[in-house]
Amino acid sequence: MNSKRDYNKELIDVGEAKYAYSFDTDVVHPFMIRSFEPFFNKGSLLELGSFKGDFTRRFLPYFEDITCVEASDIAIAEATQKLGGKVKFVNSLFEKASLPKRYDNIVLTHVLEHLDDPVLVLKRINDEWLTENGRFFLVCPNANAPSRQIAVKMGLIKHNSAVTSAEAEHGHRCTYTLDTLERDAVAAGLNVVHRSGIFFKALANFQWDRLLQTDIISKEYLEGCYKLGQQYPDLCSSIFLMCERGGK
Repeated sequence: MNSKRDYNKELIDVGEAKYAYSFDTDVVHPFMIRSFEPFFNKGSLLELGSFKGDFTRRFLPYFEDITCVEASDIAIAEATQKLGGKVKFVNSLFEKASLPKRYDNIVLTHVLEHLDDPVLVLKRINDEWLTENGRFFLVCPNANAPSRQIAVKMGLIKHNSAVTSAEAEHGHRCTYTLDTLERDAVAAGLNVVHRSGIFFKALANFQWDRLLQTDIISKEYLEGCYKLGQQYPDLCSSIFLMCERGGK
């Protein structure tokens, strides 16, 4: 683990490369919740990496007991203001966090690729934080998304799984595919129960943000991309594993 990382600095937008796009918050987040909902357990929720609370607030209709672990104190301050005291926050690295109990649901979305030792954190989830019948929702950006493959063909990225300079500035350490994501989950002892993708994506995030400001993209088109993504998970914006505790 690199103790010299500045997690507040990693939140800052780098030129035109944002940490979070409108495409993420307005399109992908609702579809993530829709993908998770059939698997939710009743009870508590632990979100690892809450950023500024935009995704966290989508869990409020489902759970009364929500705890978030976040490394950036600046992000926690903004999230606390948005969520009005409805969520408990722990300002800590995942590697060092001390939590009071196990949780019925644990969510880690677009965070694993930022970690210096992802298997170590996944192992803590399996061994220390997940209840016996708990469910773990793991989502990462997909190296094989068509938008990324197009960027490779254009010469903008060296290969599908490359970490670009802008991604590195935001703290990315790797770019996952379905097979490498499952490799790390299994190495941590987790039992992978469900595999899928979230939202077929042929355009870059900045292109989506521009399109969403026009009337070119309809709700029906977004719905079509979501459904097509379930048919072709390897061509989605994000890849999704639902895991249960291994070694019970």
